[in-house]
Amino acid sequence: MTESSDQRWPLLESIDSSADLRQLPRSRLPELARQMRNYLLETVSMTGGHLAAGLGTVELTIALHYVYNTPADKLVWDVGHQTYPHKILTGRRQRMPSLRQKDGLSGFPKRTESEYDSFGTGHSSTSISAALGMSIAAKQNAADYKTVAIIGDGAMTGGMAFEALNNAGDSDADLLVILNDNDMSISPNVGGLSNHLTRLLSGQMYSTVREGGKKVLERMPSVWELARRTEEHVKGMVAPGTLFEELGFNYFGPIDGHDLNTLVPILRNLYQQKGPRFLHIVTQKGKGYFPAETDPSRYHGVGKFDTSTGEATGGTEIHQTFTATFSDWLCDMAAQDQRLIGITPAMREGSGLVEFSRKFPERYFDVGIAEQHAITLAAGMACNGLKPVVAIYSTFLQRGYDQLIHDVAMQNLPVLFAIDRAGIVGADGPTHTGAYDISYLRCIPNIVIMAPSDTAEARRMLTTGFLHNGPAAVRYPRGTSSGNPATKELTAIDFGKAECMRTGHSVALLVFGSLLSSARKVAELLDASVYNMRFIKPLDVNTIQQAAEHHDLLVTIEENAVAGGAGSAVNEWLLANGYRPFILNLGFPDTYIGQGTQAEMLAEWGLDADGMLEKIQNRLARMNTSNCQ
Repeated sequence: MTESSDQRWPLLESIDSSADLRQLPRSRLPELARQMRNYLLETVSMTGGHLAAGLGTVELTIALHYVYNTPADKLVWDVGHQTYPHKILTGRRQRMPSLRQKDGLSGFPKRTESEYDSFGTGHSSTSISAALGMSIAAKQNAADYKTVAIIGDGAMTGGMAFEALNNAGDSDADLLVILNDNDMSISPNVGGLSNHLTRLLSGQMYSTVREGGKKVLERMPSVWELARRTEEHVKGMVAPGTLFEELGFNYFGPIDGHDLNTLVPILRNLYQQKGPRFLHIVTQKGKGYFPAETDPSRYHGVGKFDTSTGEATGGTEIHQTFTATFSDWLCDMAAQDQRLIGITPAMREGSGLVEFSRKFPERYFDVGIAEQHAITLAAGMACNGLKPVVAIYSTFLQRGYDQLIHDVAMQNLPVLFAIDRAGIVGADGPTHTGAYDISYLRCIPNIVIMAPSDTAEARRMLTTGFLHNGPAAVRYPRGTSSGNPATKELTAIDFGKAECMRTGHSVALLVFGSLLSSARKVAELLDASVYNMRFIKPLDVNTIQQAAEHHDLLVTIEENAVAGGAGSAVNEWLLANGYRPFILNLGFPDTYIGQGTQAEMLAEWGLDADGMLEKIQNRLARMNTSNCQ
């Protein structure tokens, strides 16, 4: 696409900043929304990314930047996958073809990318806390800026959002929270009435009368309570705002989030008000693109696709993915064992629970974006005879760490954690990279940790973890494996045992998980021994001892941070038992892993076959130099 010569969106091409947007007459905004939606659709179809959410926030994004003095005023977007329109309007339009590519635009807000990105996100339910902090900072610093948090109905299921609402409502913070509700419908009649009432209730006249009357009526407690309850009941006839009013917010809505002639005046009214305000808007995911409107889950995150048909244009996967292997195993094991329960924190599709939810609906629990609750829910089930399986991404398991330690492991409960996206995730970048789970899990007593090298081994490890009478975790990467395909058997592996894949000389490669295939290529070139370690906890110390006694250099390999990882566990055992071999730990360095394809990121950090070979040869050269001296 030649951005500079394309005349399909001339109005959009005139907008390089929010200041440019604010120069437009309001009558041009609907046309701008149309052009933005088409441009967003075309660019995401070429790069892949989060589509449905962004299509639903086009008008809201335009209205916010039109009314608020951004970037001085702060917009805090929850999660951030709906911010592609925000990027387009804030000077990054021409870089959209680089979205989620190596060294390209991030798929989420990122403070180092733009001054318009006031808070970096990627995980859910953080926006209200961050925005409240910014509002308090404005008061402390005597700064003159407004703060807005934009949160979706999905993110509102996270407990952190309600913690922040409770805190903000009990303050005098100059904060507007916008609930982008895209999971409900609003009839034209109710919508029109609600739009009209919200415009009146958010206006200066009503606000002045309300605040003045409050001061008078507060001197007459019984009359003030009657007036307060009357206002709540009037609002309650058209708006579900009682909860937010009770939390201390002045509630407005719901209104049509695609109607710029409603959004802009209401936001202008709310801009003039003070204190905690809550605006409820209703939008449609995938707005303006029929395939995404009818199937927003499918178009939540997409690869490259043909806009005319909605069909994917990328290559098809030849091998079965780890996620699909888990999905098959879960259904097969559930058919065999009635105690199995499947739990997900709002990641049914991503974690592979779609088929399970259809076949075993009474044993399927999607708890919303509530990782802490998911884990303690599983603990409660395990206390009373059930066998829960928590399907969760590595990066999201971090959010339930206290519950994992205190509620599951400390009580030694049989909960199986199926940890997807362990290691490099690709285009989602650092917020979603599963770089730390080995490090934060292996220090916990009672837990068993396994890392499969291929999908066949993943299935056997899941069976092993499920049958184990205590907490267990199986971590597996995104995508496919080049190893053995999974079978339909439900057999376990030898508990705590590694396996020798190749016997060589001088160098021993101790591989924990998904990088085994690349390690075997390196071993052929070096005539090295290869051990598929399989268990991170408990370690197969007999194998480690054997490797240390028969090789000059031990190399540990893992798709996890080196700090505190599986290699560190090997180091600790060797030193504690008097071994002093030369050792090289390969894994992620002490930095965040950027975005790009999995192959690009592995190569960048020396975890592909070529990178491993170079690092091992460099270490061998230094060893030889040391021995000569």
